[in-house]
Amino acid sequence: MGGFFGVAAKEDCVFDLFFGTDYHSHLGTRRAGMAVYDRTKGYDRAIHNIENAPFRTKFDKDVNTMKGQLGIGCISDFEPQPLIVRSHHGTYAITTVGKINNTEDILKEIFSRGHSHFLEMSGGDVNPTELVAAIVNQKDNLVEGMRYVQELVEGSMTFLIMTPKGIYAARDRMGRTPVAIGKKEDAYCVSFESFAYLNLGYSAVRELGPGEIVVVTPEGVQTLANPGKDMKICTFLWVYYGYPSSSYEGISVEKMRYNCGAGLAKRDNVKPDIVAGVPDSGTSHAVGYAIASGIPFSRPFIKYTPTWPRSFMPTIQTQRNLIAKMKLIPVHDLIQGKSLLLIDDSIVRGTQLRETTEFLYESGAKEVHIRPACPPLLFGCKYLNFSRSSSEMELITRRILKEIADDDRKIDLKAYVNPDTVEYNDMVERIGKQLNFTSLRFNRLDDMMDAVGIDKEKLCTYCWDGRE
Repeated sequence: MGGFFGVAAKEDCVFDLFFGTDYHSHLGTRRAGMAVYDRTKGYDRAIHNIENAPFRTKFDKDVNTMKGQLGIGCISDFEPQPLIVRSHHGTYAITTVGKINNTEDILKEIFSRGHSHFLEMSGGDVNPTELVAAIVNQKDNLVEGMRYVQELVEGSMTFLIMTPKGIYAARDRMGRTPVAIGKKEDAYCVSFESFAYLNLGYSAVRELGPGEIVVVTPEGVQTLANPGKDMKICTFLWVYYGYPSSSYEGISVEKMRYNCGAGLAKRDNVKPDIVAGVPDSGTSHAVGYAIASGIPFSRPFIKYTPTWPRSFMPTIQTQRNLIAKMKLIPVHDLIQGKSLLLIDDSIVRGTQLRETTEFLYESGAKEVHIRPACPPLLFGCKYLNFSRSSSEMELITRRILKEIADDDRKIDLKAYVNPDTVEYNDMVERIGKQLNFTSLRFNRLDDMMDAVGIDKEKLCTYCWDGRE
């Protein structure tokens, strides 16, 4: 997905920028960057590949040489950024988080207005951050250009633009991703994750509303475009992507996950010996389940993280599966002869969870009951880069539905969204058998939304129910 952090300070901001950006490392896997503006030196920038080393080790030299009172940093899944752009608006730095579904249409429109070229990244794609900058540059001033981005982009786009005057921040039109503002003496910051500035001495100011545009300076925050009334924030932020200590729309990620696990427990009828979470994102859900059910929480396997890269980092699926398996170290005394109930944040392809289950059986588990914290994923996300799957057929639900269709049965997706239908239960049973689970029960969509606790109409649930 990616994340960002920006600082506007009266004195040097690089220390805060460095650590604030680093606190977003859980949101991206491949690239990271920082750009600063200094009143005497001008712009400076550093971008590094972080696939095989953490942010801190790649940028420790840069942080000792960079200087500036304004800065923006990012963690990115794919494209190199921030970019430094020279245009009729002057020179500015820009970083983005989001997904553009109508890239080709936008390119045609921009080319028709005389834009000469775009640099291609490896694979032939246009850098979406460069494309956003090109859209901004179609208008006479920055704010009009930023509004134009929000109007033109199909998908979502939240972004920061840094000029010598300050940091302009724009939340995407439907508020699918968050933007939080913090302050301390002589400085303000803007952040994707609300927890990222707390240890740096900032206190929370507020979150931007959907489509809101502000400018952040060392003196304060000024709204340049008012927020819209409608919001569809990504529910998966609470379920999986968000860091446990963060919050969105005033709702704690950790508390939501406790609520989520408790909701699963209230509808369950199995009596395992222990409840466990798949490290790390399943752990909080499992704690909530254990508290609500009275079944002991335990850690039958430990995730070894000091040297292994993140399991979803390699582009080749077989490598990802191997790394995921090798990172889990069993605690045999907690597995041997036990009935385990295991909670994961979700089931996407199912490959890693099947490997985990087989690993537990090989380690002596008697039963492995699986309880995903969210409903079955039936639709590929078209609003955020939640997954770079090339096809919805990579989802295990869609592969199972293809098997059902091959049996000459008509597929009505609405029936497989509803947990009270025969079709839904048939799909879940087939998934459980294919992945070799003792039992499988997904969280219900209504229970998961109740666990968040805000107006359901403000939550995006497209990947589960296809509602736009």
